[in-house]
Amino acid sequence: MSKILVFDLDGTLAETAGDLIATLNVILARQDIGPVSLSEGRTMVGAGARSLIQRGYEKAGKAISGEPLEKLFRDFLDYYEAHIADNSHLFEGVESALDHFQAKGWLLAVCTNKVQVPARHLLEKLGAAGRFAAICGQDTFQIDGKAVCKPDPRALLMTIEKACGNPAQAIMIGDSRTDIDTAKAASIPVVAVDFGYTDQHVSAFGPDSVISHFDQLAAEIAQLESQFQRLGT
Repeated sequence: MSKILVFDLDGTLAETAGDLIATLNVILARQDIGPVSLSEGRTMVGAGARSLIQRGYEKAGKAISGEPLEKLFRDFLDYYEAHIADNSHLFEGVESALDHFQAKGWLLAVCTNKVQVPARHLLEKLGAAGRFAAICGQDTFQIDGKAVCKPDPRALLMTIEKACGNPAQAIMIGDSRTDIDTAKAASIPVVAVDFGYTDQHVSAFGPDSVISHFDQLAAEIAQLESQFQRLGT
């Protein structure tokens, strides 16, 4: 098993809020609900499309659940997949950072609360899917018939296993409280980016370190990797 970096997708590897919020607004408009602004929407993204729809309803003082939510979720996915990379792009520095870590012998994986098929589709559109040993979404893993996704630490640990990585030499990179809580619960170090989707600065959630650009990631990973060596893992 190899050392491994596990990345969140939306707000971490890629700027996707524009396409996600545009899709949300199409779905809301069909229900005669007013649009969400991009600035508002950036704080609502990160827990998956169902949650995004519910937050859009909450903003309008409404609630939705059960089968009506599931129907809108399916409608959301249909529209989003057709427009998945209209305005989305990898953050600056991502490609060179991934090049660096692959050259250093790291496995790379993605653990996202996006549904797996659109997650892979997006990364294919952005030319990055082939870099990852595993791309795992909110529907990739099931236990006792129930989906296992972040913040359940098993989602992260099973992603590492699927990629044939070593959990004792794994580091998570994310942008939200969900990512940080997931990594902590799995006893895995976590680096947070501060340019993603959260309503508070990520430092408030206690990551091991925070970066503001992917150019800073190599130094932070090297420092965390030295801890593995001191621990003999």
